[in-house]
Amino acid sequence: MFIEAKKMNTKENISLFLEYFGDTPQLRVMDFLIENHFFDYPMTEIARGANVSYNSFQVFFPKLIESKMLIPTRKIGKSDYFKLNIEHPFIKKLIQLDWALTTSSILGAESEEQLEKQISIS
Repeated sequence: MFIEAKKMNTKENISLFLEYFGDTPQLRVMDFLIENHFFDYPMTEIARGANVSYNSFQVFFPKLIESKMLIPTRKIGKSDYFKLNIEHPFIKKLIQLDWALTTSSILGAESEEQLEKQISIS
């Protein structure tokens, strides 16, 4: 489910993940990577896909690599490609949370107890 928003004279869809947690560059990148976790991208495409300036992305990109939330996959020419590390414990929980928000929105289960059961935080 997406909500229409206007920013910088362009229409943009805001996901439930961003609606619940805020619309920051870091969360936009995580949202983009979660939605596209099957694919790898160069830094420029991650920034573009997340609608974040490349300079902003460069500020927090090293932290994603150091924490191993983002892993290098291959190199094509001068471009290094990266992918979300779905084996990382924090990323696993973020994906579960994103899925729980989506299913609760579709099924209308918005109570905290129902969300906790879906997320099963341990």
